[in-house]
Amino acid sequence: MNVRCLWEEGCLTPIPSMSQSIPLSWSTVEVTTPQVPVQPEKLSNYDLILRCQDGIRPDRTAFAELLRRYQSHVEKILYHLAPDWQDRADLAQEVWIRVYRNIKRLNEPVKFQGWLSRIATNLFYDELRKRKRIANPLSLDAPRHMEDGDMDWELPSDNPSPEEDMTTREFYDQLREAIADLPEVFRTTIVLREIEGMAYEEIAEITGVSLGTVKSRIARARSRLQSQLQTYLEA
Repeated sequence: MNVRCLWEEGCLTPIPSMSQSIPLSWSTVEVTTPQVPVQPEKLSNYDLILRCQDGIRPDRTAFAELLRRYQSHVEKILYHLAPDWQDRADLAQEVWIRVYRNIKRLNEPVKFQGWLSRIATNLFYDELRKRKRIANPLSLDAPRHMEDGDMDWELPSDNPSPEEDMTTREFYDQLREAIADLPEVFRTTIVLREIEGMAYEEIAEITGVSLGTVKSRIARARSRLQSQLQTYLEA
């Protein structure tokens, strides 16, 4: 007896032929693709910043990778600004604390390096002004009164530094104060150019302004600094 006869007799259920389609609902089939987390060191700077901006607090691993990539950048800025300060490491730590607290306010992640540079320079000049208020440096040229009423000149030791070295140190102290008095946009631009040695094009990209604006700010900053330090420059 063939299949057709068995089917007609009700003994067998029909067997679909190869030409017939078997309906399949995808809702009954679960297809899962394992998500492999991307390691922070393989992410771009832009993606790291976006990850830090996502959520209530910055992602720790992404932030740690940003710190690793830009730590030397911060240290370079602080070294050039304060080569004789013993607490530069503390200042660098404060820079990253400010970055951690404010990174969500960075609207353009591509400008992170310029934003970071502004935080570092502003922190330094804030600290410089604070120290200036707390204690005025003792000038080696300051006279003191003797018991007999005569004037004498006080030296800190029997082996004072050469006069040229003193003048140089004084000049750089005045230079730092003059830079601190510049408007922030001029201060950031001149620091990026003169301290970090960046090209005009790099500064324009970091600060988000035109090349002409960068050149104008640097020229105006130099003019103001030269005016304030004219006495030292002539000497």
